Amino acid sequence: MKKHIILFLTDAFRLVYFCILIMYHDPFVSLRTKEFQYFLLSRLFFVSGLRMLGTIVAWWIYEITRDPFAIGLLGLAEVIPAVGLALYAGHVIDHTERTKIVRRSVWLYALVIFFVFLISTSWFQQQVQQKVWVYAIYALIFATGAIRAFSGAAFPSLMAQIVPMNVMTNAITLNNGTFLTAAIIGHAGGGLLIAWLGIQGALLVSFIFVLAACIVVFQIRPKPKPEISSYSGTWQSVKAGLQFVYKTKELMASMTLDLFAVLFGGAVAMVPAFAKEILNVGPTGFGWLNAASDIGSMITVITLTLFPLKRKQGMILLYAVAGFGVAIIVFGLSKSYLLSFIALMLSGLLDGFSAIIRGTIAQLLTPNEIKGRVMSVNSMFINSSNEFGQFESGVAAKMFGLVPSVVFGGSMTLFVVVMTWWKSPKLRKLEY
Repeated sequence: MKKHIILFLTDAFRLVYFCILIMYHDPFVSLRTKEFQYFLLSRLFFVSGLRMLGTIVAWWIYEITRDPFAIGLLGLAEVIPAVGLALYAGHVIDHTERTKIVRRSVWLYALVIFFVFLISTSWFQQQVQQKVWVYAIYALIFATGAIRAFSGAAFPSLMAQIVPMNVMTNAITLNNGTFLTAAIIGHAGGGLLIAWLGIQGALLVSFIFVLAACIVVFQIRPKPKPEISSYSGTWQSVKAGLQFVYKTKELMASMTLDLFAVLFGGAVAMVPAFAKEILNVGPTGFGWLNAASDIGSMITVITLTLFPLKRKQGMILLYAVAGFGVAIIVFGLSKSYLLSFIALMLSGLLDGFSAIIRGTIAQLLTPNEIKGRVMSVNSMFINSSNEFGQFESGVAAKMFGLVPSVVFGGSMTLFVVVMTWWKSPKLRKLEY
């Protein structure tokens, strides 16, 4: 009896403590800004549509070719323009009204998805040889990379003009939560939509989501252009952004850590091949497997929204990336669908810590007048790690086999963490 009373009192104390924490820390304080609500809603629709497109096209291409290298080429097609235009995009963002760039990016993306939808129609495929329309898909994915060079930096730069700086950490967490919710909808929804509606129907839904984002984003009023110093030309402007990132050691180290960790550890790119060849599941199982890492990240976002990190964020970042590498190795070795799902979910959970800490570092350390250029450099690192990582995964799978390539990638992620721990004491000791 005494034991039960003690347990009851302990649970009651925890509940009261939890309620006090919620009262003391408003987890949704940034949502009091009306335009931030529109910003998050547009991000929800936009990212959902983007992730649906990526999921659908990866499955579609692998279904046609049965070659993991073909999936890797999708990443290469997207990363070339995304990285190639990123620095120029940052210059444009810092010299242009930012809502205008966001609106144009969303509309152009909707147009590209509509063209991919047209390719999926039986009428188009009867008119054109399969080889030709497959090349057309790669060309359109190339176009999405060019658009992402602008949208990837414009969205976070615009957020800095919508949300007051004193609630920016909360806004970053909610923005990450919205992004991950959208990614889950896109990844899992993409697989489910393929099973229910086929490729063509799934692409139509993707188009509708981005079209909805177009409508919502127009609810955000235009913002004043950032007040910037005068530069002698585009190159000087771009150079200023690069110099800022290079001189801010914590920022540079966090970006580099993410670049190499995800470049080698990006096993998600090979999920279509694992789903078909090793785990023997259809599009529904593939969709949930594809969403597993985002579900894990979502758990992290909810946790950090209620209980934000107060100390030792730099050290937590390094531990999280190391855990990410271990989870990727487990996924590569697993032949069980449940274990594979859990491994990917844990990788996403740990990557969620990494994404929020890195995003907060970038926002808090960067002045508004140079935000576009710095966010473009950040998007270069992200796109290089994600899309070029997808290409790297395809090449490695082609050369070494599916499982060895993923295990090698996870091992390299651990090596990158060790090197960063040794080479960047400022990041290791960072607190904000």
